[in-house]
Amino acid sequence: MKAKGLPFEPYRIKMVEPIRKTTKRERQEILKQAGYNVFAIPAEKVTIDLLTDSGTGAMSDAQWAAIMRGDESYAGARSFYRLEGAVRRIFGFRHVIPTHQGRAAERIVFEALVKKGDYVPNNIHFDTTMANILVRGAHPVNLVVDQAYDPRAEMAFKGNMAPEKLEAFLQRYRNRVPLVMLTVTNNSGGGQPVSLANIRAISSICRRFQVPFFFDACRFAENAFFIKEREPGYQKKSILQIVREMFSLADGALVSAKKDGLANIGGFITLHDDDLATRLKHILIIGEGFPTYGGLAGRDLEAIAQGLEEVLDESYLRHRIEQVRYLGSLLEGAGIPIFRPIGGHAVYLLADEFLPHLPREQYPAWALTVALYEAAGVRAVEVGGVMFARQRGRGKKEIFPRLEMVRLAIPRRVYTASHLEYVAEAVINLYKKRDRIRGLKIIEAQEPLRHFTARFELL
Repeated sequence: MKAKGLPFEPYRIKMVEPIRKTTKRERQEILKQAGYNVFAIPAEKVTIDLLTDSGTGAMSDAQWAAIMRGDESYAGARSFYRLEGAVRRIFGFRHVIPTHQGRAAERIVFEALVKKGDYVPNNIHFDTTMANILVRGAHPVNLVVDQAYDPRAEMAFKGNMAPEKLEAFLQRYRNRVPLVMLTVTNNSGGGQPVSLANIRAISSICRRFQVPFFFDACRFAENAFFIKEREPGYQKKSILQIVREMFSLADGALVSAKKDGLANIGGFITLHDDDLATRLKHILIIGEGFPTYGGLAGRDLEAIAQGLEEVLDESYLRHRIEQVRYLGSLLEGAGIPIFRPIGGHAVYLLADEFLPHLPREQYPAWALTVALYEAAGVRAVEVGGVMFARQRGRGKKEIFPRLEMVRLAIPRRVYTASHLEYVAEAVINLYKKRDRIRGLKIIEAQEPLRHFTARFELL
C-alpha cells in the first residue's frame, strides 16, 4: 500500500519517540489483566494508539517555545491575557474562561444552567456531554438529521441538526430547555461536519424561542475546512473568516483545547453574556481555580494560545483531513465496512457489519477493539453499546444506540502514512478472520461513563 495522493506533511519532524512492539502472547495477558478494557492498557504497551485525538497531538516548536514564556502568577498572569486575546480574535466573544479540559467546561456551564427535568438538545451528544447532563437529572436529546444514522448515506454535512426537529421540540418543551448545543464536528455520528446554512437556521430558531445557543467546538477548525471545501460561496474565504462567521451566530462555546487547540491539556468557555460569565467564574473558582488560570499552568495557556493560531493554517488542515481520508480509502478499498463519508478526525468501522455473528448484547464494537489490540497492538475506541446504551425499566434492559462503531481517531501531527498503512493492514487481516472474534459480557461497571472503567469477560 502506498500513500498515493496524500499531501506531504506540512512540517518537519525534529523530535521522535520510540515505539515498542509487543508479542501477541504479551498482549493477550495484558488484555486479561486489563479486564478486556483497552482504556486500562498501559500506553507503552500500545504500538499505534488511535484511542483518541484528544490531547494526544504533537506540539510545534513555537508551542514549546511559548511554554518557556509561561507566567505562573496565580492571578492575572500575562499568559492568560495572551490566551484571551487569541480566543477573542478567533471566536469573537467577550468573555474567556479557561478550564482544565472540555468536560470541566461542560460541568461548569451545566451546573449554572441545567436543573433536574430539563432537556438539552444537540445534534448528537458525546459521552462526557451526555454524562454531565444525566448526573444533573436532566435529559440529553439528539436531534441530528435522519441521514446521520445511515452509515452509507452520502451527504456533505451529515452532522447537521434537523431544524424541523428542533422547532417542534422547542414548541413543546421551551420552558424546560436552558440551552441548545451543536457539536462541530459531530463526533458521535462519524466525525461529520455541520454547514453554515444549518448553523444559521439553528441560530434563527434559538433566537426566536429566546434560548441560548452554544457550540461544543473542540474541532471547530476541521469543521470550517469542510465548509470551505463543500459549501457553495465559501471556497475563497479563509478558515478564520469562516470560523468568525460560525461563531457570530451563537451565544457562546465550550471548547476542549486538546483537539483543535493542538495542546495536550486545557479548554475554555467563551461567551458574550456578562451575568452568565460572572456565575460561571464563581463556579470555576470553587472547583477549578482562579478565572485567569482555570486549573491550568501558565505554560498550558501559552501552548493553547499558540495552537489556536496554528490550527487555522489551511495547509495543515488539508493534510489533516486527507490523512484521515487516506486511512479510510485503504480500508474501503479492501471491503471493510466504514461510516461514509469519511469524517474529519477519525475513521469509523461499522462493527455490527464487521462482526455480524455477534448480537448487540455481546458488544460487537467493544469486541472489535479487543481483537484489534490483540492482533496488532492497535488501540481504538468503541462508540456503540457500551458507551451509549441506556438502561430502562425494572429489569435494567439495555436500549442500544442506532450506531455500533469503532473509532480510529488519528492524533494530530503524530503518525505518518506508513503508520496508517500498518493500521489498515491490521484491520484488513482481522476482517479475514472475523468469524473467530468472540463477544464479551460486562462483569463490573459504574454509571455513567462506564466504558472508561468497566471490566469484561470473553464469552
